[in-house]
This record gives sequence, structure tokens and C-alpha cells, in this order.
Amino acid sequence: MYGFNPLDTMNAAFAGWRMAAEAQSVIVYRMMGMAGLWAVAPSENSRMISEKGPTLMAAQNAAMRKAISGGSAEEIYSAWLKPIGQKTRANQKRLAKRGFTHGCML
Repeated sequence: MYGFNPLDTMNAAFAGWRMAAEAQSVIVYRMMGMAGLWAVAPSENSRMISEKGPTLMAAQNAAMRKAISGGSAEEIYSAWLKPIGQKTRANQKRLAKRGFTHGCML
């Protein structure tokens, strides 16, 4: 098949798995924050809702631009995943720095 590179497929898959793992850790941090175990900002609950729309729109726009320009399936997926991955990575790093709340005995 012309232009097919299995490494492109693997790289796209690994990027998706990384994003999924980061998203799961963000969910855990936020749930621990809601339970009072993890130090999160008071605005975290509204932030987790308000960030979804703009991030998904950026992902859709990036994927559409790549598709219109004739990108492969892996390129379209990677373009779609990039804004989402950037957001999950930033959230994971930010929340990981917060730490347990004072008085948490875990």
C-alpha cells in the first residue's frame, strides 16, 4: 500500500494510550479533590467542565484541516489528538504538583 508505514500507526496508538493514561490520572486527582484528599483549587470543578468544549473544537478543527489537506488516517488522528493530549498532559502535571491535603493520613 502506498505511503503506509506501520510505525506511524504505532506512534498514533501510543499517543492515544498516553493521553488516556493521563486523563485517568486527572480523573483520580479531581475525584480525590472532591473527596477532600487532594489539594485542588476551588475552581477545579467548573474548570473540568469549561475546558471540554474549546479543547474538542480545537481537536475537530485540527482533524478537519488535516483531512482536507489529504492527510492519512494516522495524521488525521494525530492532529485530532494533539490538542486533547496537550490539555490532559497540562492538567496531569498541574494537579500532580498539588499533593495531599493537610490532615490526609494516606
